[in-house]
Amino acid sequence: MATMLFIIPNKKNNGEKLMDWNKCKKLPWNIILLLGAGFAIADGVHTSGLANELSDSLSFLKTAPYIAIAPLTCLVSAAITEFTSNNSTATLVLPLLIELARSMSVHPLLLMVPGAIGAEFAFLLPTGTPSNVVGFSTGHIDIKDMIKVGLPLKVAGVVLITALMPTLGAYVFGTQEFIAL
Repeated sequence: MATMLFIIPNKKNNGEKLMDWNKCKKLPWNIILLLGAGFAIADGVHTSGLANELSDSLSFLKTAPYIAIAPLTCLVSAAITEFTSNNSTATLVLPLLIELARSMSVHPLLLMVPGAIGAEFAFLLPTGTPSNVVGFSTGHIDIKDMIKVGLPLKVAGVVLITALMPTLGAYVFGTQEFIAL
């Protein structure tokens, strides 16, 4: 598609294309490559079979109580999302959580929601979200500052999700047996 921008004519300026080399050189390539790397990592994990291996290695969690699994899924997603984009993390983690939920005989959303929300807790490093990259690329924000502010946010988010999923989440998804936990 990017190549097509060099071919499609610009209707505002006759004889120009939508993209030329001078415009292309001004693009924030560091941001584009950083985000693309996250998607490439997630795709590589999926196509290489590593996702299946991870799913098989999590079989010991089948007997663990849900109250221990919800914060664990949120923490794992929150940790992975610091190194890949949050979209890539969700793409990688959610299928694993579906299989884990099936093996535990719980509603898949009870694991998928903490995993998906944990993937949004990308507060510590610039690679997590495009907004982190943009803020970091200004040069006014250091990684040390991001960690100082982001770590308490991440911890508070995981604690909140851990408290809400067995109570409110179980009520919303219609699995009342978890409210007693």
